[in-house]
Amino acid sequence: MNKKNNEFETIFNLLKKVLVKYENRLTVTIDKSDRYNLNAGYSEKHKRDIYFGGVEIKKNYVSFHLMPVYINPKLLNNLSPGLKKRMQGKSCFNFKKADELLFKELSKLTKNAFDFFKRDGMI
Repeated sequence: MNKKNNEFETIFNLLKKVLVKYENRLTVTIDKSDRYNLNAGYSEKHKRDIYFGGVEIKKNYVSFHLMPVYINPKLLNNLSPGLKKRMQGKSCFNFKKADELLFKELSKLTKNAFDFFKRDGMI
């Protein structure tokens, strides 16, 4: 295994920890060594299970997806420039290196996202 793969594995595991703490309130749909996903639950409004978030090792980076920020972009209002720079699209953050400060900020954002889904009745 090369250095990049080792680093991506480390990043994946650190980002997975951000989501694992919500397993008792969400549903794990994928739990593999390179991909981990959580669903919030069934939505009467959308007539399907709602994706909450996940983390995945890609070829050139590790992606962290957080669907509540797509549904409620106001969750991103206080995002630091550093984390904003990691955004791709409306609900995805990509990392090539571990960054403790950004992961801590992402953890707070994930808690706010979870709280939003809870208030909105999706959990």
